[in-house]
Amino acid sequence: MELLIDGKRISQEIKDELRERMAELKAQGAERCLAVIQVGNDPASSVYVRNKKKACEYVGVDSLSYELPAETAEEELLALIRELNGRPDVNGILVQLPLPRHINEERVLLAIAPEKDVDGFHPVNVGNLSIGRPGYVSCTPAGVIQLLKRSGIEIEGKECVVLGRSNIVGKPMAMLLLRENGTVTICHSRTQNLKEITRRADILVAAVGKPKFVDGDFIKDGAVVIDVGIHRNAEGKLCGDVDFASVAPKAYAVTPVPGGVGPMTIAMLMANCVNGIEE
Repeated sequence: MELLIDGKRISQEIKDELRERMAELKAQGAERCLAVIQVGNDPASSVYVRNKKKACEYVGVDSLSYELPAETAEEELLALIRELNGRPDVNGILVQLPLPRHINEERVLLAIAPEKDVDGFHPVNVGNLSIGRPGYVSCTPAGVIQLLKRSGIEIEGKECVVLGRSNIVGKPMAMLLLRENGTVTICHSRTQNLKEITRRADILVAAVGKPKFVDGDFIKDGAVVIDVGIHRNAEGKLCGDVDFASVAPKAYAVTPVPGGVGPMTIAMLMANCVNGIEE
């Protein structure tokens, strides 16, 4: 391995740039405000929400926090979203997932106005991505593109393989790589001859949701391997979808877990909040 892709450093770089941009906007009299809604007190969700608030504070984006009890009715949540959609001082709305079982997640995400959907999950924004129109892009895939670009890794003309076809990572990841002129293959649980396909990849993005699923047999010498997964092993330590020890000796570049893709998700959320969809 020649290059360990440092997501902590690159995400800090992006937040520093956004902080400067936000200072310029404020000097022109413009503000940005993100409303974060959490239903229930899931410990992992609480950590993510705290990190988002800290990032807002650092960059200079105002934040509103709505911490609702787990028994909140779906209609009550939808009413809050409608209120925030109508507030001109709120630029972005984020509903922390997962939601309690009695609330329909799809209905909630559809209720957020597309122009305030800074997570990039609304079908309007997904459709805009697919046809090349401006719109918010899912933060994790957008972060992967920044990791590659800011590490000097060329995407154009490269064979790119995405492991996983989720709506949040796999599908938008493939579309973003295509937008950068990569040649893209999506693999999933029904793919046959999986290793034959992944061993062709110049850039392999693992978003399969299985700890240490990708080992050295999946990659060719000199490949770039991006690990989107995050899990805890039997000892309670964080690990990804990639078996780092097996892959690193063969790869040209790898992202670690933690410290790779993870920090980029919040950095790109901040980019969506500050830049809006015009840019």
